[in-house]
Amino acid sequence: MAPSKEQIVVAAVRSFFKSAAERIEARVAAADDPARQLAIYLEAVAAELQAASAAFFADVAGFAPAGEVYRENTQYAARRVQELVAKGVRAGVLRPVHASFVGAAVAEVMGSIQRGAIQAATGLDAAQAYRHLADLVLTSLAGGPADQDQITPPRRQGRGSAEPL
Repeated sequence: MAPSKEQIVVAAVRSFFKSAAERIEARVAAADDPARQLAIYLEAVAAELQAASAAFFADVAGFAPAGEVYRENTQYAARRVQELVAKGVRAGVLRPVHASFVGAAVAEVMGSIQRGAIQAATGLDAAQAYRHLADLVLTSLAGGPADQDQITPPRRQGRGSAEPL
């Protein structure tokens, strides 16, 4: 499998994420509606992480090469969310939002989950946190169309303006 214990750990983490990604994408492909695909993707990520123990996440966080595999998969997941959001917006089934922003925000939360910051702040394990993230994203995108001002912030009225962000 690999010549050293460390390489075995990295191979096992890669295998975990590869297998999970294949199962997730198979579930997403079975749905036609882009909003449903996004919901399935986010829920499937949470379901796949349910199998990983707190010790698994601690080990991944404590071993830099395994942590890098997790970060790579987090970036992939964020890009996939961005793609699914953009698809849903184009199809008119999700509110018109800035898909790159949603992807970037999801990546930040996923990174916080991986680092243990979300668990420290909330007591939620990774799978629970991903379920709440899915709920947050889906609920925020399911409503009616956003005003253009909500998508692109208005330009500031001048230097030093006291307007809140």
